[in-house]
Amino acid sequence: MTSAPRRQLKPRQVETVQKLLDGGLRQLEEGGAEALTIRQVALQAGVSPATAYTYFSSKGHLVTELFVRMLAEDAHEPSGRTPTARVQSVTRHLTDLLEGAPALAAAVTVALLGSDPDVDRLRLHVGAEFVSRFEEALGDAATPAVLEALTFAFSGALLQAGMGLVTYAELGDRLDVVVATILEGTLTP
Repeated sequence: MTSAPRRQLKPRQVETVQKLLDGGLRQLEEGGAEALTIRQVALQAGVSPATAYTYFSSKGHLVTELFVRMLAEDAHEPSGRTPTARVQSVTRHLTDLLEGAPALAAAVTVALLGSDPDVDRLRLHVGAEFVSRFEEALGDAATPAVLEALTFAFSGALLQAGMGLVTYAELGDRLDVVVATILEGTLTP
């Protein structure tokens, strides 16, 4: 598959893609990213590897698609009385979501850093999702500079967790301080 937008799928194709995604998630949960292969995913989904490669050009593509779908299925309303509290609720919710899916979190970190053209397209979608969530949480306080600072900080924090320098459980508390620093210019939340 190329980096062109995904074509309209027929119902049977949608079913095949879902089987591949389900198989990929099972493979990740059972063996981690290192053990995940498109061939194994195809076997679990009951399709040929050639069919699997028709929909997913690489394991990075499959993993990133899993992450995009996880974000799309996640309904979270920012909560809190201030823009800072609302953004903190977003970052904490996202880190909790990743903490609950550690194999996917680790795999998508590697995938997003790669150069796969299909991942490039999805990477833009992931970034736009983060910006959209921050923008919603900020409301009238949203400016391009603040959105960029929050997105850079959040993406960098996810990279730190993906490298194992901090856990996703610790990330929520640490991001609370970062968000307060960006939005209020203070080192305490």
